[in-house]
Amino acid sequence: WKDVVTEIGLQYPDVALDHMYVDNAAMQLVKAPKKFDVVVTGNMFGDILSDAAAMLTGSIGMLPSASLNAKNQGLYEPSHGSAPDIAGKGVANPLATILSAAMMLRFSLNQPEAAARIEKAVDAVLTQGLRTPDIYSDGMTKVGTAEMGNAVVKALA
Repeated sequence: WKDVVTEIGLQYPDVALDHMYVDNAAMQLVKAPKKFDVVVTGNMFGDILSDAAAMLTGSIGMLPSASLNAKNQGLYEPSHGSAPDIAGKGVANPLATILSAAMMLRFSLNQPEAAARIEKAVDAVLTQGLRTPDIYSDGMTKVGTAEMGNAVVKALA
């Protein structure tokens, strides 16, 4: 794995390559997240690091993800799992799913303006103080899944 990454890394001289053990990478990610732009790892360690990174945003419900091939075709999904424990309760945060759709528009469908509109709508809703239970704090307005999604749609208008 390390040899392959090193070999391929030579094709991308503008991307700094630094090999880390996953425990140190998790610590560095929390300590100085802006040092990271591209992270290449296997699935298990990727799951660990993405969960740690998600908490930098306040909740795993905020983190979109994309797995892209060389042609920018991709699989887009929130980084969190299916959360069967809260299914149907109306408390899930839909923002990672919405932001994953924005990533799809930007990277696979070459629609950066549409992606930016969605991201701006999400920012506007958060600036208004709307929060699902996972990111709620005093002074904010607690809303459910549908209310958050509807607020983003309204902000797009």
